[in-house]
Amino acid sequence: MSEDHYFTARPASADERRTITVTLAGREVEVETAPGIFSPGHVDLGTRVLLRQVPEPRGRLLDIGAGWGPIALEAALRGASSVTAVDVNERALDLLRRNAARLGVTVTAALPDEVPADATFDTVWSNPPIRIGKDALHALLATWLPRLAPGGEAFLVVQKNLGADSLAAWIAAQGWGTVEKIGSSKGFRVLRISA
Repeated sequence: MSEDHYFTARPASADERRTITVTLAGREVEVETAPGIFSPGHVDLGTRVLLRQVPEPRGRLLDIGAGWGPIALEAALRGASSVTAVDVNERALDLLRRNAARLGVTVTAALPDEVPADATFDTVWSNPPIRIGKDALHALLATWLPRLAPGGEAFLVVQKNLGADSLAAWIAAQGWGTVEKIGSSKGFRVLRISA
């Protein structure tokens, strides 16, 4: 039995690649996935809720906790001027790079430490890794949300029963911008943080 989590840097499970068909940016596309990453069999429900709620991407976009890439790929397919996707899972980043090449889009897939410390972003889209625990999640968001450029917006999707409302209150208390719930569907809340 593997002790892998989708937030494991180097999953121990077999790297058995497979191709699945998913809908991104309104069209069916084939992507490559593997065990040991988040939602390897489909675009998860939270991500689908997020992608239905977000406006058109603008400027430099950041995807936090990118996995095999549904959010980053959607942003690139919808015309974001640049897309940076971060994850700690090296298998997920390799899959994301391969999927971007397969779809003919440009995405910079990187470990968090590989993103320049002075990089800022106009937009953040994320289905953040809630299951890493509250302290680790707060540290993750405290690393990336302050990098919103003036006038930038972040959109996060969080399950209501996994603390969406308390997370919104915590983000508001940090002073990074205005926080509001812009949508709710199938037990998920979509939060917008306006810098």
